[in-house]
Amino acid sequence: MERRRFLGLAATGLTGAVGLTATACGSGSDSGDGVTLKMVAADYGDPGGDNSTQTYWDEVSRAFTKKHPNITVDVSVYSWNDVDKKVADMVKRGEAPDIAQIGAYANYADQDKLYPASDLLSIPVQADFLPSLAEAGEVIRVQYGMPFASSTRLLFYNKTLFSEAGLDPEAPPESWKELKRAAAALKDAGVKIPYGLPLGPEEAPAETMMWMLSAGGGYTDTVGTYTIDSAENVRAFTWLRDELVGEGLTNPGPGSTDRQDLFDAFCRGEVGMLNGHPTLMQQADRHDVKYGTAVLPGDGGPAKATMGVADWMMGFKQNGHREQIGAFLDFAYSEKNHYAFADRYDMLPVTTAARERMRRDKGHKELWSFLDELATAEFYPAGKVSWAHVSAEIKKSIGKAVEKGGSPASVLGGLQRKAEAEETAAQ
Repeated sequence: MERRRFLGLAATGLTGAVGLTATACGSGSDSGDGVTLKMVAADYGDPGGDNSTQTYWDEVSRAFTKKHPNITVDVSVYSWNDVDKKVADMVKRGEAPDIAQIGAYANYADQDKLYPASDLLSIPVQADFLPSLAEAGEVIRVQYGMPFASSTRLLFYNKTLFSEAGLDPEAPPESWKELKRAAAALKDAGVKIPYGLPLGPEEAPAETMMWMLSAGGGYTDTVGTYTIDSAENVRAFTWLRDELVGEGLTNPGPGSTDRQDLFDAFCRGEVGMLNGHPTLMQQADRHDVKYGTAVLPGDGGPAKATMGVADWMMGFKQNGHREQIGAFLDFAYSEKNHYAFADRYDMLPVTTAARERMRRDKGHKELWSFLDELATAEFYPAGKVSWAHVSAEIKKSIGKAVEKGGSPASVLGGLQRKAEAEETAAQ
């Protein structure tokens, strides 16, 4: 596979970003005393890659302040294991940041702590969001969550290990049955982890959803009602327990294994297959891993849908910096700046302009399959106020469903009851 070159922000046009347009309701003025915005953001860099998102945001904030001297932006970046809790603790203490870029927004919107997107962004910027992502940021038809990064998931597999196991490196598994057969062949060939299953806190809600979708299930039905303990979902986790984990074809202790641990192992040549997102390509390329990607295997054939993930930007009301927040977000979402982020971290753009630019860029050809999946991807029920609590519970308990002697029906049933209770409490 051709090794990609990852360019710095200056090379992708950050420092030459387009001028700021006036934000909604006439905001964006730099007049008056200086203001420092506090922002908390998640880290998209991979360990060992020297590409922490702190560097990206520091460059964005410096470029912004150069154009708007009365506004500075102090950005703190945390790992995905910590960032949501950091913001929750700040809000609980009455010290909400001005801007947060994290995994969930609906509970803060429900508490009337957030500005609607229309109060912050200029009309052209808000209208440029991909429609499906903009809708996923709504609570009762009002957009509070502004998508910042998106990705879809595909099956990654190590072509070298496939060849050594006597498997066709150009024919990845398309069904659960084929997945098990490939995993068994990899195990027989001495591969340490035939299939990587991260059900630890970092990735549990995502890996869970992917397996639900591969069985034709999901977290909710078409009208948004929780269906966590559906027959399809129980079947998926029963198969996982009996046919993969129970047969010794996964990493030991999936419930305590995080995504990055398996990504690292994949790049050391210790994992044959795992579900991954575009950022894994960077890490694998850097370690010269020969890999392929494919649609997720499903029950009886390729999965009919994959999971899409959107991470959310939001503006908190507490400090009253609506105009300054809007000015900075308009700047951050400009085509050049947003594309610079997507380019650096191999994420999928959330705006139409940046998406079209990526589709024209042959240097990102490896991402086009992820972009294609985005059109039909299914997302977390992030617009539900209850989702943050449900997601936290999934992180704690879903691993028990695949343990020896574990009961998928019991674990999923408990999650369903938790979801229904949280949904009732939120009404």
